[in-house]
Amino acid sequence: MNLIRWEPLREISSMRRALDRFMDDSSVPAVWQSDELRTLVPPVDIVERENDVVVKAVVPGVSEDDLNIEVIGDTLTIKGESKETREDKKENYFYREWHYGTFLRSMTLPAGLKTDKVNAELENGMLTLTIPKAETAKPKAIKVKAKTAAKKVKEAGK
Repeated sequence: MNLIRWEPLREISSMRRALDRFMDDSSVPAVWQSDELRTLVPPVDIVERENDVVVKAVVPGVSEDDLNIEVIGDTLTIKGESKETREDKKENYFYREWHYGTFLRSMTLPAGLKTDKVNAELENGMLTLTIPKAETAKPKAIKVKAKTAAKKVKEAGK
């Protein structure tokens, strides 16, 4: 009978490689769901501009009445619900990718924003939040003054 020494690092490394292969597999759906709970995760872009930060989230099929946007501290939370409008729920689908249900997405915003002045617009399934920067958060231009050779000589003689 041979004893094999257990090496936990080798086991962890093997599990990590398997998980990496699973996550890289193109057959993994972009939206995760289970039979009990369907969860939508809208993709989000956050762009910092000179005077504001713009957050764009794709929320197709969601009306403005079904969106709830909150900023607490530096955390932005977008909650919503995509409702199914079909009346016939007994159809036998061959393939179905459209998901209905609630979603919640939270993200950390950069510091120095006027979160009480958020402008929210919804157009064609694209939610756009524009959050102005506070004056202290805006970049300040600093003028660089070059010393001339004459000034250097004069200062050296002092």
